[in-house]
Amino acid sequence: MKIILFILFTIKSFIFVSQELHIAFGSCGHQDKPISILKDVAKTKPDYFIFLGDNIYGDTRDMKLLESKYQQLGNNKNYKALKKKTKIFATWDDHDFGENDAGKYYPKKQESKELFLDFFEEPKNSERRTHEGIYTSYMIEHEKMLVQIILLDCRTFRSDLKLYDSTYSVDTIFRHQLDYLPIVDEDSTLLGNEQWYWLTGELRKKADVRIIGSSTQFGISFNGYEAWANFPYERERMLDVISKTKANGVIFISGDVHYGELSKYFNEKTYPIFDLTSSGLTQTWSFATPNSNRIAGPVMENNFGLLSINPKNQKVRMQIINQYKENKIDIIIPLKELDFK
Repeated sequence: MKIILFILFTIKSFIFVSQELHIAFGSCGHQDKPISILKDVAKTKPDYFIFLGDNIYGDTRDMKLLESKYQQLGNNKNYKALKKKTKIFATWDDHDFGENDAGKYYPKKQESKELFLDFFEEPKNSERRTHEGIYTSYMIEHEKMLVQIILLDCRTFRSDLKLYDSTYSVDTIFRHQLDYLPIVDEDSTLLGNEQWYWLTGELRKKADVRIIGSSTQFGISFNGYEAWANFPYERERMLDVISKTKANGVIFISGDVHYGELSKYFNEKTYPIFDLTSSGLTQTWSFATPNSNRIAGPVMENNFGLLSINPKNQKVRMQIINQYKENKIDIIIPLKELDFK
């Protein structure tokens, strides 16, 4: 009898786990390195993996060189292993866009776009190829739950950054050199009007969970590096759009900074916005910048992120797993926390 009960319990547990939708993600992987952590990602058997940018370190206006670096990634055995195990989605950041911290004035952005879409095997008839930039979305139906994945393009339309001026007064004590300052010009943009119009339409669609992939961090406090905090009007516009469309279930995932962390951005317009940052697959920094919105981390080792969405108990598990297979961040939140009251 005990054996039968054990078998039934095991079967029940397996069914319960299999109901979860697993979405892994990461950023900042240098094509000259083995990217061995992708083996660990593959072993988790995620349903999807999202590359959030700096998928290669191109940093060039020579498209032949940029293409050869994509070929390096494509020939990487760990990338090949991941590709065999799961469906891959991707957006870009500055280094695979073409130049460090580049925006809309990068002169090779159209050529770079074609290389990006070809490498990630975007269909020739994809709408992604018909508009400027590489923003896109996917709707996944899983166990009667709708999960929307929105991948933003934070490069093609982005205005120039404002360089740091030592006369600028800051409240936080920074132990690193600030590169940029918040832009107070309301005409400056991060996403551009065309992408904003598209995003508003996407957020009007019915979904239970919405994962917004942004190559740079959305939920952090100002730290003098690239982030949405440098475009305060754009960040407020995002909150306005979420509020206006009553878009429930929004979770941001991000990369860029070469460490992992979880931010929780409280505001008066929406429910708290979580931003789970995973970086990097190969790249690491020796320090993490101050972030008053950080609730977990920083994770200074190579890492990847994992979202596990459970339709049965209506919860989302947020994890950052390091290169030693350790759960450095592991937080579960009920979906009811991501809704308008």
